[in-house]
Amino acid sequence: MNEILLVFASIFLVTYIITKKLLNKYQNLPPTPFPTLPILGHLYLFRNPTQIHRALAKVSDRYGPVVQLWLGFRRTLLVSSASAAEDCLHHNDVIFANRPRLLGAKILGYDYTNMLWAPYGPLWRNHRRIASTEILSPHRLSLLAHIRSDEVKSLLKRLYDHLPEGDNHDSTVEIKTALFELTNNVMMRMIAGKRIYGEKVESEDAKRFKLLMKELLSSGGAFSGGDFFPFFKYLGLNKANEKKWNAIFVKFDKFFQDLVNEQREKMKEEGDDCDPKNKNMIKVLLGLQKTDPGYFTEDIIKGLVMILLLTGTETSSSIMEWAVTLLLKYPEIHNKARKEIDQHVGHDRLIEEQDLHNLPYLNCIINETLRMYPAAPIIPPHESSEDCVVGGYRIPQGTMLNVNLWAIQNDPKVWDEPSKFKPERFENVEGNRIGYKFMPFGSGRRACPGQNLATRVVGLTLGSLIQCFQWEAVEEDIDMVEKSAVSMWKAKPLQAIFKPRNEMVEFISLI
Repeated sequence: MNEILLVFASIFLVTYIITKKLLNKYQNLPPTPFPTLPILGHLYLFRNPTQIHRALAKVSDRYGPVVQLWLGFRRTLLVSSASAAEDCLHHNDVIFANRPRLLGAKILGYDYTNMLWAPYGPLWRNHRRIASTEILSPHRLSLLAHIRSDEVKSLLKRLYDHLPEGDNHDSTVEIKTALFELTNNVMMRMIAGKRIYGEKVESEDAKRFKLLMKELLSSGGAFSGGDFFPFFKYLGLNKANEKKWNAIFVKFDKFFQDLVNEQREKMKEEGDDCDPKNKNMIKVLLGLQKTDPGYFTEDIIKGLVMILLLTGTETSSSIMEWAVTLLLKYPEIHNKARKEIDQHVGHDRLIEEQDLHNLPYLNCIINETLRMYPAAPIIPPHESSEDCVVGGYRIPQGTMLNVNLWAIQNDPKVWDEPSKFKPERFENVEGNRIGYKFMPFGSGRRACPGQNLATRVVGLTLGSLIQCFQWEAVEEDIDMVEKSAVSMWKAKPLQAIFKPRNEMVEFISLI
């Protein structure tokens, strides 16, 4: 009896596989990896969530640059080539401008109303317009340039004060912590007019934010079982995730509401006398609230603040840690960058933001870092609003799109020696985008609006660290393994030995 059941089961399985393949071919759907497990689909490919980009790159190497995956009951399109990404983010940009409706996004994204998770439509277009014209415009960024300059100088001073006394003094620092505090201070001052790190005694705001970030990063991202298995909702299997995310949301919401209330009180005290240079982003949003209270609700303002603070802090600091790591691993490139800065800036002043236009090799280093280690190796998911064609295949409405940016930017068919750090490959390249082979900030309607701010912060900070200090790695062979959370960090934070350059000691000591 058991043998007969086994035979029938085998026949059923073979028939199912053949039928599925023929049906996919008939419907002109993308190739699908084998096996597609019953109920689970291809979730077994995600066994190591910190290395998803590499696991999915292997799938694409085997099945092609356009692959259909089933994550439980959710149909997903995996794209891993520049041409396929162009089909999605240019030719079908409007169709893929939506976001999937995920439980975590609903709770943490103020019921899909913040800029990251809002569906494509009037609400999202308003968010984008406000970000581009009121918050992250070149004019606004220029007005707040003194904040970025102050915080970079503060970082240099903290590093200098960390050194022991003596003529040939050096010290060791964990780069990740120092850079995270820098970017958080920059974003907090631009958003809320206050800094939370750098004082001798850690502020209460800093403690709160650290704990909140720790909880967020340990939550496992925006996905949950109910996003892949709809029956979870009816069986009550998603309640644990809902409870966890609601607890995190309540704390975040209170944190951001306190920031908004604090700035509202300051605006009442200042009246109309607020200097434009001191008008932070929350004050701008509260000013807009007065003219259009129906749109600029408290939740809309807090949602914008949340996205700006979280994405602006994480991404820039992770990019800079990788850049410093690569410079220590390739000292000849480090020396070339220092010579460029010495030649164009000199030793009689500190580098400034306006100098970045005259430092093409430094910009090449940043672009090459972004190519090898993009802050978001998998672009935040999109979803198709109607049927379309990608790479010659039919993509049904409601398909979730995952673009493997890391695979595209490390593709040996496109990039010569992609695993080697070669900033020269970006020399004489107009702009920082080479078609869809290089798009570290995404592309299309959902591209990151903070690109201009990120390049300013990263360029000024990295240039200042090169100009003012000599650096070397603690380890002879630097561990280059990465892990993905909100951004892609080094799995093992970089420990670096530094000491001030003789030519710059006077300037650093006087900061």
